[in-house]
Amino acid sequence: MLKQSALLNVMTAAAQKAARGLVRDFGEIENLQVSKKGTADFVSTADKKAEKTLVYELSKARPKYGFLLEEGGEIEGPDTSNRWIIDPLDGTTNFLHGLPHFAISIALERDGDPFAGVIYEPISDQMFTAERGQGAFLNHRRIRVSARKDLNESLFATGIPFAGRGKHDLFLHQLKDVMAKTSGVRRFGSAALDLAYVAAGRYDGFWESGLHPWDIAAGIVLVREAGGYVTDFEGKDTMMKNGEIIAANDSLHGTLSKILKNASS
Repeated sequence: MLKQSALLNVMTAAAQKAARGLVRDFGEIENLQVSKKGTADFVSTADKKAEKTLVYELSKARPKYGFLLEEGGEIEGPDTSNRWIIDPLDGTTNFLHGLPHFAISIALERDGDPFAGVIYEPISDQMFTAERGQGAFLNHRRIRVSARKDLNESLFATGIPFAGRGKHDLFLHQLKDVMAKTSGVRRFGSAALDLAYVAAGRYDGFWESGLHPWDIAAGIVLVREAGGYVTDFEGKDTMMKNGEIIAANDSLHGTLSKILKNASS
């Protein structure tokens, strides 16, 4: 186990502090499910509170860095080489419905490329961390992408487009073709955790489109540092710009890419 860097110490401490409020708020969800007003306003407030905590803690530690925030937009800092990319609550719909599968995602982008990432799953206390050139870890234990090579033994994750979002017919073609050749496909509702699980070898691969930088920035670092391969659907390194991502081990990435490309043609 490598000693965690000062940078990752800052990031994990911020995630843990924001998580305390989310866990408390999540405990109230059950009581709110039966109310006429529902939980939407409550969850929106919880999301914003977590983001405010993250911005405060990270700014205190690195006052010159800028931010790209899901809720608060872009905040420029004097240090134009470094900026934090934050999703304070990835898996909002799960949180809204009382499903305990959501995460805090923090990435540091350095000179336009994801450099370090932390994805924290507070309910199960799983802290995924990675920094360029230093490997990927889960609660300080080294993790690696899976070594599976056979498609029919492999398990994949994806995100399903919902009302008003994404190309539904195209996704159904992709899903049908992947289902026919693999051990299964899962949809758990958090792209950040899907990528963290690929890094940990729990999934053999993941694909999705229509994503934002804060959904995937930290996960990109994790998968790369765990020995995996990450591209967009065309095999390029433009995931942060076009919101498309395919992540897998070296053996399966090309095969999954080919299946998705054929389904799109």
